[in-house]
Amino acid sequence: MSLVSRDPILLTPGPLTTSLATKTAMLRDWGSWDASFNAITIDMRKHLLTIANAHDNHVCVPMQGSGTFSIEAAINTLLPRDSHMLVLINGAYGKRMAKIISMMGRKVSVFETADDVSATAADVERLLESDRSISHVGVIHCETSTGILNPLREIAQIVARHQRSLIIDAMSSFGALEIDAAKIPFDALIAASGKCIEGPPGMGFVLVRKSVLEQSEGNSTSLALDLYDQWSYMEKTTQWRFTPPTHIVAAFHQALIQFVAEGSQAARFARYQKNYEALMAGMEELGLKPFLDPKIQAPIIVTMHAPDSSHYDFKRFYNSVRDKGFILYPGKLTQAETFRIGCIGAIGAEEMRQAVHAIGDALQEMGIKTKNIE
Repeated sequence: MSLVSRDPILLTPGPLTTSLATKTAMLRDWGSWDASFNAITIDMRKHLLTIANAHDNHVCVPMQGSGTFSIEAAINTLLPRDSHMLVLINGAYGKRMAKIISMMGRKVSVFETADDVSATAADVERLLESDRSISHVGVIHCETSTGILNPLREIAQIVARHQRSLIIDAMSSFGALEIDAAKIPFDALIAASGKCIEGPPGMGFVLVRKSVLEQSEGNSTSLALDLYDQWSYMEKTTQWRFTPPTHIVAAFHQALIQFVAEGSQAARFARYQKNYEALMAGMEELGLKPFLDPKIQAPIIVTMHAPDSSHYDFKRFYNSVRDKGFILYPGKLTQAETFRIGCIGAIGAEEMRQAVHAIGDALQEMGIKTKNIE
C-alpha cells in the first residue's frame, strides 16, 4: 500500500529527510547582496567553526555545489603544484579523492585496504617514514560506501607528529561524530549541507587553517573553485563571489539553529545512535546481517547483506519498500550483494522501527522468508 499522504522518509546518507522548519525556510526569496542574507552567511560560518571548536586557528569557507565541489576546491587550492598527497582508501569516496588529486595535476599515492578494514595509525606512520616527499594526507572519516568509521584521531596525531598536512573528508560525520580541532589537528575539514546538520543539499564548506589558506593564493587552476579567492572576497565584502544558493543557505542556517536547540553534536549523535540500535535490533529479528563489524560501524549509514535467496531483486525490493514510505540506498560493493540504510536525518527510532516493518513486509511479498515469520 502506497503512503501517498506524505513524502517518503529518506533512509539515505544525503539528501535526507529534513524538518518542516527547514523546508519552510526555503519559501522566502533572498537578494544575494542584501545585508540580511549576508548576515545569515556570517552567522552560518561562525556556527560551523563552533561545532568543530575551530575558531582559534581556522576559518570557514562555504562553496556552491555538492560536497565533492568543496573537496575539489580544497585540494586544488591548498595543495601547491609540487605537493604529494597520500590518500587512505577503503571505499568509493577515498578513490574519488585520489582521482581528484590526480586530475588536478598533483602527485598522489594511495594506501588501500578492504572495504571492511581501516588503515591504522601504524600504517600511516610506516608510510610517512618511508616516503619523505609526502606533504599531505587525505582520510575519509566515515566512508559512506559502507558506513565504516576510520580512526581519525589516531591518524591525525601521527600526521601532526610528522609535520604533514591533514585533509579530512567529513561529509557523513560532521555534526554527529565529534571532531574537535583542539584534539584532532587538521589543515582542512570538508563537509556539506545535506548531511548530519540536516539541511538540504547544494552547498559544501571547508574549515581550513587560516595560516595555510593565506599561503595558497595562486594554487588553484579553477576560477569557480578557488577556495582562497572565495574566502578573501567574503572577508572583504561579506558577500559570495558568484550567485549563492540563497534558499539552501537560508534553510541550512535554520537547520543549524535547530541543531543547537537539540543539544548540538552530542545530542545529534545520541539520536542517531538510537536510530542505529533500533535498526539493528529489527534487522536481527528479520535475520538480515550487517556487512561491517559493529566495532567499526558508525551510526550514520549501515550496509546490509542482501537475503540469500533467488527471489531477491534489489529494484523490486526498493520499489516495494518505497511504496511503504521509505527510500533505501543501493549497495556500493562489488564483492557482495548489499543494500544500505541511513540512520541520519530528521527522524527518530520510531521511524526506524517502521522502516524495519516495511522491509520485512517487502521481503515477504517477494517470497523471501525472514527469521521472524519462519
